[in-house]
Amino acid sequence: MTLYTSTVRTAPARPSIWGGLSRSVGFAIGLPIVLLVIWGIWGTVSPAKFFPGPLTILDAFIQTWIGPAFLADVIPSLARLALAIVLAVAIGVAAGTVIGLTRWLRELLEPLLEFFRAIPPPVLIPVFVALLGVTDNMKIVVIVFGSLWPVLLNTVEGVRGTDAVMTETARSFALTRSQRLFGLVLPAASPRIMAGVRQTLSVALIMMVISEMFYSSSGLGFRIAYFQRNYLIAEMWSGIVLLGLVGILLAVIFTLVERRVLRWYHGIKEVERA
Repeated sequence: MTLYTSTVRTAPARPSIWGGLSRSVGFAIGLPIVLLVIWGIWGTVSPAKFFPGPLTILDAFIQTWIGPAFLADVIPSLARLALAIVLAVAIGVAAGTVIGLTRWLRELLEPLLEFFRAIPPPVLIPVFVALLGVTDNMKIVVIVFGSLWPVLLNTVEGVRGTDAVMTETARSFALTRSQRLFGLVLPAASPRIMAGVRQTLSVALIMMVISEMFYSSSGLGFRIAYFQRNYLIAEMWSGIVLLGLVGILLAVIFTLVERRVLRWYHGIKEVERA
């Protein structure tokens, strides 16, 4: 007689949602808190004029930005930044899709695109000032031109990388060009597009500050440069902190949008990992 024994395998218990969330929040804020404590102790034991302590910078932050300066400098800067990001993403995705789908156009423009991508955007600011003057339109154009390339080039590569078998299958089912574009090409390219958008956000923030530092009489970049020139060190650091907070806000907004746009993509990755 042969006896068959079977063992029942149980899947390892998954951590609770709240446990994972609390751990993520702890990792996100733990290191900054530790660094602030070290900074505060160091600033107390060995005070330095150009590196004030966190409490001094916090007081300067409240005194500087919680008031008229927020409306006069921060709001206009953020408005220009938001408009420029929308324009850069829209132009980059539209132009990148056309270039990616048209082989002869891609081969024609590729050297030109590589040329402009290699030029550091800040060096072209005097050119835009000469053409457009010191206006808000100039600042928006500077931000758009500097932040356009990541999303444009990633869109081109994403569109080019569309699966050939799926493309032929879509044609065999007699799908229209718009159906193939919005139902196959853009969804397939969306991971690359979103990677380009992530880079665009950081470049746009940098270009916003640079465009305001040298050719402006208002704005967040101008105010930071003004504090530096007048040796208002704590106020200068408070502006840098504000820029960091703006960067965090952009990252949070991007993460929410990315999870919505690439929900199907992350689902596939989770299935593959399982």
